[in-house]
Amino acid sequence: MTTDIIENAGKTVKSLCDGLRKVILGREDTIQLVVAALVADGHVLLEDYPGSGKTTLTKALGRLIGRDGQPDVPDYILPFRRVQFTPDMLPGDVLGVNIFEPKTGQFRFLHGPVFAHVVLADEINRTGPKVQAAFLECMAEKQVTIDNATYKLDELFFVIGTQNPLDIAGTYPLPLVQLDRFLFRIPMSYVDAATEYKILEEHSNIVHNADTLEAVCTRSQVLSARRAVEQVYVHPNVREAIVNIVQATRGNQLLQFGASTRAALMLQAAAKAWALVSGRDFVNEDDLKFILPFVLLHRLKFHAGAGEQRQALYQLALPHLETLVARGLQ
Repeated sequence: MTTDIIENAGKTVKSLCDGLRKVILGREDTIQLVVAALVADGHVLLEDYPGSGKTTLTKALGRLIGRDGQPDVPDYILPFRRVQFTPDMLPGDVLGVNIFEPKTGQFRFLHGPVFAHVVLADEINRTGPKVQAAFLECMAEKQVTIDNATYKLDELFFVIGTQNPLDIAGTYPLPLVQLDRFLFRIPMSYVDAATEYKILEEHSNIVHNADTLEAVCTRSQVLSARRAVEQVYVHPNVREAIVNIVQATRGNQLLQFGASTRAALMLQAAAKAWALVSGRDFVNEDDLKFILPFVLLHRLKFHAGAGEQRQALYQLALPHLETLVARGLQ
């Protein structure tokens, strides 16, 4: 039974990745990381430049996940919603508001854009702390509380947040406690010349593909893939390496403070999801090494003299990764 669940989950993951490749070129790692976060029941923060395809990627992902007629999914839950964050935004613009109806003399809750399968939180650092906190609470609790009434978000609820790494004027940087809500922070860079040429050459086809994408899996299949991730095997040596790496961040001279126990749990979940995306039912050394910076860097606070943060993190983790390789998974 476990093998069948993981095999079916692998098919779901592959179909989502293949669908995204039709509209997103030159970003294989980003595609796979986003899908890994989806099946790991996490959220993604993209640090990208304007015009890098973040809206196209997120909208395509929403279209690739179809409704499956489940009675527990109401009509106000949409496949995809985009929220453009601005400084004058209020929490109700994101969560929803109670509207008074004179005919009935009662209030009716108007659901906000967070009630969707996939939500693009565009330029999340351009809105005030109150809206950020309200939105990020949804990410943590999967529920909305308005006027002492609680409304459940969809079980699939998945957020892709974005922020521009260059333009910081008029922004409200996310504090570390809120960054911790994101499973991955993925820095994106410009595509190479060959990929950019291909995008120019095939732009009409890419736009057509984006407009005509059809669902390749259902909501239930994605939720089933999440359950399959839980069954991916983590060898005790891998789990020990995760603990040792997290422990090594605490009291280290390069860091103001280290990773939490939740960071260790996130690291394990991410490694399991990445193993599934890579076509395996167990986590190996390469999985842990690859996802390490995407999970930990935004959860750590380096001192100014630490140098390039990614390199500093690998320097800290290298002894434990080498020990894991030497001990193996036997």
